[in-house]
Amino acid sequence: MDDLTQLSLSEAARGLQEGSIHAVDATVACLERIAATEDDLGALLYLDAEGAVEQAEKLDAQGPDTGMPLWGVPLTLKDALVTKDMPTTSGSRILEGFRPMYDAYAVQRLREAGAIILGKNNCDEFAMGSTTENSGYQVTRNPWDTGRVPGGSSGGSACSVAAGQCYGSLGSDTGGSIRQPAAFCGCVGIKPTYGRVSRYGLIAYGSSLDQVGPLARTVEDCARLLSVIAGWDQRDMTCAPVAVPDYLAGLNPADLAGRTVGLPREYFGEGLSQEVRAGIDKAVEALGDLGAKVVEVSLPSTEAAIAAYYIVAMAEASSNLARFDGVRYGHRTQDPKDLQELYKFSRKEGFGEEVKRRIMLGTFVLSAGYYDAYYKKAAQVRRIIRDEFIAALSSCDCLLAPVSPITAWPLNSHQQNPLQVFLMDAYTCPINMAGLPSLAMPAAMGESGLPVGMQLIGRAFDEATLFTIGSALERRLPALGRPAACA
Repeated sequence: MDDLTQLSLSEAARGLQEGSIHAVDATVACLERIAATEDDLGALLYLDAEGAVEQAEKLDAQGPDTGMPLWGVPLTLKDALVTKDMPTTSGSRILEGFRPMYDAYAVQRLREAGAIILGKNNCDEFAMGSTTENSGYQVTRNPWDTGRVPGGSSGGSACSVAAGQCYGSLGSDTGGSIRQPAAFCGCVGIKPTYGRVSRYGLIAYGSSLDQVGPLARTVEDCARLLSVIAGWDQRDMTCAPVAVPDYLAGLNPADLAGRTVGLPREYFGEGLSQEVRAGIDKAVEALGDLGAKVVEVSLPSTEAAIAAYYIVAMAEASSNLARFDGVRYGHRTQDPKDLQELYKFSRKEGFGEEVKRRIMLGTFVLSAGYYDAYYKKAAQVRRIIRDEFIAALSSCDCLLAPVSPITAWPLNSHQQNPLQVFLMDAYTCPINMAGLPSLAMPAAMGESGLPVGMQLIGRAFDEATLFTIGSALERRLPALGRPAACA
């Protein structure tokens, strides 16, 4: 194939191992693709072209290594993952110029697997947003229609993958931040079980909700990436010492006979657009054709999930972002007259409006007199939500649901109404509250010419089942092709 960027990650990895593709060729192809599309898309905050080519040349000189499953594969990273010798800002001006001295655990694992890191992707500031319009640096655009949002907060990663700038990327998911941009950009992304991937080196938003995960073009690609980054890490006390199965072993089953998939009744009610509903109906029909049994289940507390999620997330954000004070790293205000002014003006100048909004709300719900009324109650609702998912999954192999009630919306259309954007997370944030895995993938191309995404929700640490069912659906459903905006 003349255009190497049209290969999937798995196809590229096999070609690199066999020697039919050189690491330099794959890297240069991605860099050329970035040069051709980046001005229109704004997916990257930092590009290390020289370093990537240098690393590729070293790999080619050494020759393919079967012990390195991502040998020579060019990837990108969400800017929330600290990366040695590369700027890491989490999309915020308060960290402008910060260059970490170490790699996040997931980044370290990619390097050990032979991956080539091209650069860092744009994201909503501190992962707070659903559009990648809240970045402190630039706006990222959807590769299917550059007048629309790519989703968020991992919008830069999803955009980069869908546009062919790289073969895969890492993002983070606090309330849908991998799955929603994957759905909007027509690629595949998985939020693993909480504790499956170490959060060491992930700049925290909501510590009990955040999870690192991959985005790529196919289910197999995501399985390959998760196989590399999953596993226990002693530096993260929330990382689970649970064995990682062979995610590739169960891919592409002949059919799904004997499998049961649940449809949560509450995810298909008022607010779901006809375009998205039609796309999900095609996936349900495909499940039937594959021999799976489809049943209706109920998650009664879904309506309360948005409120509970934002109370928990903003409370944790308020606590986590207290460390950015202008003293140790990042932005520091000029000529403060005392320590109080140093803190006050460094944070005022460094944080964007959305981050300030969430810090204020989080501080309020944690304040004396309100903790029990808000945060404690939200924590109790969270447990109920988890119990309902566990009950639904006791009779199903996984659940099938939409990712977003609508397809990608126009840029700047919701900037003055943040509450409306919060409500777009209704189908994704409950899964983070429950700590369960969820695989987002394309269901269909909508009548608007934009991708419609769906998600498969599974039992804790059972990502393998999601990959099995997802790969069967992927083979049955029509492929989306390359985005029209960057064909």
